[in-house]
Amino acid sequence: MSEGPSTLSERFGISPLDTYNERLLANVHPIPWTNPTPKGVYHLVVIGGGTGGLVTAAIAAALGARVALVERHLMGGDCLNVGCVPSKALIRASRSWHEASTSAARFGGPRVAGPGDFGAAMERLRRVRSDLSDVDSAQRFKSLGADVFLGSGSFTAPDALEVDGTRLRFRRVVLATGARPAVPPVQGLADVGYVTNETVFNLTARPERLLVIGCGPIGCELAQAFARLGSRVTMLQRSPRILPRDEPDAASVVHRSLERDGVAIICGATVSRAEHSESEKVLHYTVGGVSQSVSGDEILVAAGRAPQVEGMGLEAAGVAFTARGVTVDDHLRTTNRRVYAVGDVASKYPFTHAADAHARIVVQNALLFGRKRVSALVMPWCTYTSPELAHVGHSSESAKHAGIAVDTVTVPLTSVDRAVLDGEDEGFLSVHLRRGSDRLVGATLVAEHAGDLIGELSVSLTNRLSLGQVGAAIHPYPTQAEVFRKAADAWRRRRFTPLAKRVFKMFFRVYR
Repeated sequence: MSEGPSTLSERFGISPLDTYNERLLANVHPIPWTNPTPKGVYHLVVIGGGTGGLVTAAIAAALGARVALVERHLMGGDCLNVGCVPSKALIRASRSWHEASTSAARFGGPRVAGPGDFGAAMERLRRVRSDLSDVDSAQRFKSLGADVFLGSGSFTAPDALEVDGTRLRFRRVVLATGARPAVPPVQGLADVGYVTNETVFNLTARPERLLVIGCGPIGCELAQAFARLGSRVTMLQRSPRILPRDEPDAASVVHRSLERDGVAIICGATVSRAEHSESEKVLHYTVGGVSQSVSGDEILVAAGRAPQVEGMGLEAAGVAFTARGVTVDDHLRTTNRRVYAVGDVASKYPFTHAADAHARIVVQNALLFGRKRVSALVMPWCTYTSPELAHVGHSSESAKHAGIAVDTVTVPLTSVDRAVLDGEDEGFLSVHLRRGSDRLVGATLVAEHAGDLIGELSVSLTNRLSLGQVGAAIHPYPTQAEVFRKAADAWRRRRFTPLAKRVFKMFFRVYR
């Protein structure tokens, strides 16, 4: 590389610049890189090399379209570099540490004492991320047939844009620029310094005390991970409870688990000011009108996401946008008929799998005259705490708002043998059914492996299967997936009314 280590780290926000991060950068923003000469009018230009953009470009190129892929920062986007991949590597390390420290009490395992090696856990994170980066590399997408332009793209007209002075003309464009961490307007926060999901994975030394602003999925996942890795963690949340998008009884299970792992949770807190006090960082906040403060060694801001809509010249293209992102219709088309948008920049679902699903729709709609609708998607999500909290379809509250009357069947994991045997029986499955039937409307699952298990109900909702049909499938015993059969059995027992019981009694009285 021609640039020095400090320059590269500052430019791309990736550090330390060890062997693993050097390999990562060589894949996701190689230096030097020569942008190609434009090939006439492109069938499709994709702006943004995160999940939505990469899947869009790969499919379009495989179909034979002339495709240009523009990325100003790092191929792979948030998911590879600062999101799903590094966070789940860190979470896995923290679970391993937790299992080791609790093995003696829970299973009679060996007694483990003393702190683990935080630096080694973070080194593994960088290694695994580097190993996975080949799939998202600039060179790979070049080999797939896409023209890869590394630089900033900005519209100059409704049918053209420039990348560092090079003009690209197109028939269609897909915006896939994603989102960035939202930073609350806390006085002094910038001066004190903080990390977000974009920089927290650069840490090589464990903060003794970590302050977390925000109790959404990112805040909860990282708070628990750092607590299990040995940090004393305090979370501050403006809303009255954690995970406000999820069902309250499910969020309360996660709340108890976080507290059991040593996380101090302060809900209803408005953070007003940050300051240095000797060698520590102090957050001042109010709860119920009472002013308080808390000190720490590092501050993690996990207060939501903001769509990346700046710096692209959207006005020149006639593309409408707001603070919530690019305005799209149900087919992902913007106010410019040539321009579409996918993923975090245009969606209420800030998930990698949502961006992937959008990409598969947008190729059909933008290039193949398709009419696929976003509203037809069944979108599951999962918060990867321990236990995990997964959801798909309607919650009881959203069903009520939609005018759908539901019956709810709840199965505690304490009734699932495998969960009990594994020592993972904290949680439950709640299935929402259209009232008076077994038609699935939505479900919430709190379990150690909820993210993997929820797929069964996602498939069922997508294919309009009933709970009875789900329960009719044979599930291996003992597995935690047996919870779905138990839910179906519980529904059947509800249908066995007193009248039905009397009828069967009469039948067997006369039956010989």
